[in-house]
Amino acid sequence: MADLSINLAGIKSPNPFWLASAPPTNSGYQVQRAFEAGWGGAVWKTLGDPILNVSSRFAAVSFNGQRVAGFNNIELITDRPLDVNLKEIYETKKRFPNHAIIASLMVEPKQEKWHEIVKRVEDVGVDGLELNFGCPHGMAERGMGAASGQVPALVERQTFWVKEVAKTPVIVKLTPNITDITATAEAAVNGGADAVSMINTINSLAGVDLDTWNTIPHVAGKGAHGGYCGPAVKPIALNMVAECARNSRINVPISGIGGISNWQDAVEFLLMGATGVQVCTAAMHHGFRIVEDMIEGLSHYLDSKGIASVSDIIGKSVSRYSDWGNLDLNYNIVAKINTDVCINCNKCHIACEDTSHQCIDMLTDANGKSYLKVREEDCVGCNLCSIVCPVDGAIDMIEVPSELPPMTWNQRQAALKLKAECKVDIKG
Repeated sequence: MADLSINLAGIKSPNPFWLASAPPTNSGYQVQRAFEAGWGGAVWKTLGDPILNVSSRFAAVSFNGQRVAGFNNIELITDRPLDVNLKEIYETKKRFPNHAIIASLMVEPKQEKWHEIVKRVEDVGVDGLELNFGCPHGMAERGMGAASGQVPALVERQTFWVKEVAKTPVIVKLTPNITDITATAEAAVNGGADAVSMINTINSLAGVDLDTWNTIPHVAGKGAHGGYCGPAVKPIALNMVAECARNSRINVPISGIGGISNWQDAVEFLLMGATGVQVCTAAMHHGFRIVEDMIEGLSHYLDSKGIASVSDIIGKSVSRYSDWGNLDLNYNIVAKINTDVCINCNKCHIACEDTSHQCIDMLTDANGKSYLKVREEDCVGCNLCSIVCPVDGAIDMIEVPSELPPMTWNQRQAALKLKAECKVDIKG
């Protein structure tokens, strides 16, 4: 059986599955229930000065019959007294010494504020700290959360202040509500961060009620933007993890967050550079016991590939992730329709005819039976037909050998530039 334990910047955990700082980690009762279910670690719901929450706070976006494809919240950090949280953290760590407990922190961007809360929290025995520079609503209007996280200089400065007094590893949680997350990740590293975590929630409005015209959710008829998470944000989160993982200046471990709902999602994040993952929405949707399937699935996956430790797959796909200009322009694939599997629903033909490259023909055989066929010479390999096809195995994307050597856009531009320079030299 593969070893699932991880070590993220000195924080050890029996498996890579942590609960993210959110409603599921609001109390000692909940975190202890989570550890009993099998979670390897938990990032405690963000601690700071007392706040007041509103009602209601949550909303969900469903799609095509799938409940909670996306999740929106306007809840703030913990509304429970710091002393109560610290007491429960101490008790939980004492009961589960081998599980990782990380304290999420958020205070005003003042040195003395950070020093004070770090010392108090570390006194109760946490394994690490996570600085919340990502919360996009409520706290941001007070100069905290994403308001700090969108300014690299503030990220660097506040990280440095924490590192001045911290005795445990410091993780910096980054906001996705920024043009380039690598800028703030680099700032965190420059400030001394031992690791970074991403992504926090995305600015969002879940919807509008067409009967009342109220926003969803609303508070006495008024709404505000909230934080979006859940399966819908996974591609965005995965990209941001990958961008940081392939940046040599961000040379610290990454804790991956964003839409992770099963072991397959977790493996994708690990392959793209995350050392471990954090989960929130899936636990809120299905309960803590989902971690059992995550652990079992990951274990079987590693065993099936003969991989001894989960640490052995971290970052294995990073080298395959690059910029568009480095992609081979002479690589070609085409669609092939398997008529023995195809049910003739014609979705591929409609999609190709209306919105792609009009390369799927509707034909009739000698027996009068209709069938679909791809004109390979006109197919550009866009994948649209295979994406909309409702039947597994009905359409395959097949590589077509090229007579031309591999050539990227960057190589092409360099060759054209060299050619132009040579002509100038010859004329001269």
